[in-house]
Amino acid sequence: MPVIELSARRSPRAARRTLSGWGRTAPSSCTVFEAQSAEDVLDLLDRERAPGAGVIARGAGRSYGDAAQSGGGEVIDMTALDRIVSVDEQSMLITAQAGATIAQLMARLAAQGLGLPVVPGTRHVTLAGAIASDIHGKNHHRDGAFARHVHSLRLCTPADGLLDLSPHFDPDLFYATLGGMGLTGVVLEATLRVERLRSPWVSADIDRTAGLAGTLELMSGEERHRYSVAWLDLLAGGRSMGRAIVSRADPLADPPPKQPLPRRLSRSARPPSLTGGPLLTVPRGCPDVLHPATMRAFNALRWRISPRRERERPQAMAPYFFPLDALGEWSRLYGPRGLIQYQLVIPAGRESALEASFEVIRRRRLPVYLAVFKRFGAAFGGPLSFPIEGWTLAIDMPAGAPGLAAALEELDLLVAGCGGRVYLSKDARMRRELLAEMYPRLGELAAVRERVDPDGVLGSDLSRRLRIDGAPA
Repeated sequence: MPVIELSARRSPRAARRTLSGWGRTAPSSCTVFEAQSAEDVLDLLDRERAPGAGVIARGAGRSYGDAAQSGGGEVIDMTALDRIVSVDEQSMLITAQAGATIAQLMARLAAQGLGLPVVPGTRHVTLAGAIASDIHGKNHHRDGAFARHVHSLRLCTPADGLLDLSPHFDPDLFYATLGGMGLTGVVLEATLRVERLRSPWVSADIDRTAGLAGTLELMSGEERHRYSVAWLDLLAGGRSMGRAIVSRADPLADPPPKQPLPRRLSRSARPPSLTGGPLLTVPRGCPDVLHPATMRAFNALRWRISPRRERERPQAMAPYFFPLDALGEWSRLYGPRGLIQYQLVIPAGRESALEASFEVIRRRRLPVYLAVFKRFGAAFGGPLSFPIEGWTLAIDMPAGAPGLAAALEELDLLVAGCGGRVYLSKDARMRRELLAEMYPRLGELAAVRERVDPDGVLGSDLSRRLRIDGAPA
């Protein structure tokens, strides 16, 4: 196993800050260190600290829950380490530092006619964050999650310092880091496999369904498209509950095969737009402006103005993949109490449990303002990687909604009972007793952590709350 030793170390800047995830529901006070180099990270992992005061790396803070914070402990801010090291067009690889964002990677690659095989729903996630959460996109059924395209990475561990990892060098540690929630070490740099970018557009087929039965029937059919996603209206009543706008798309050749690309679309799809700012930004202190009645009306309008059936609609890549990025700090719309995004996956063959999940949402009258439904392909990655073959549903709700805690507890039990799981990157409230049912490979993670972090230096609010591999409460 390659081990890299560095000599010079210095103390990075530190500040006491209150941190939370994107949902802003579980804030905690942490000492935040701004890492400027690998030496900084080595120094921080080697520091003496009080027992149980864990340290965890943090990127853009886009995980919804408490995965990238450590109350009473230390957080390593990795955003300054955002350099793109190299792009190798012959080997089809890009190497970048941990803090580089998906937007930076895509813009650099697009300028050279290349692209990332998998991107999440926001371009503001960092490279290391994408690895730690094993993020997925609209094409998991075809291309898997982010982990499948990681060629190699450089990891800083408490016990062994800097390590270069790949499927051929310490594969146990390499795979445990993919989706490992930052608990195997601090990712400093990673190399990804890339692909040819046919154009910065996709061609989308749009279908509108009248209710949940029609949505499930359409999504369950043979999938020929590379990208597939359904927006669901779960506030509609009666048989309309679960009506959807289903979008299935493929990369679009340039020029489009049947019609000239609209001028406005051509401008918005240029690579620089991948790093551009939002059209609007929600200000700090925004009151709770979202309510069930207004969101019900908005969802109904959105559904009605969507075409019943449209084929080969050209769409710019950035707004297709990242529609919410147009509104900066959009989670502030949920007011001071924040939002819960709850994401589950139900295994293939257990569709009755999926239907039961929708029934819980209906019966409990959960105020689901946004719901996204997708198909997952085969599992890949480490013991804490979320995607498994089946169906995933992500629902956004105001954190202060009456009865929300009991409803989500019911969903937790249903999901665990059918062999499904809840996405830890979006969780800030699940009971620790359900973790082993949802993630049965925890023993593999514990064995790796015992080797690279025997003193339990690495830890987060998430790992302590769920007692991942015995982390102290």
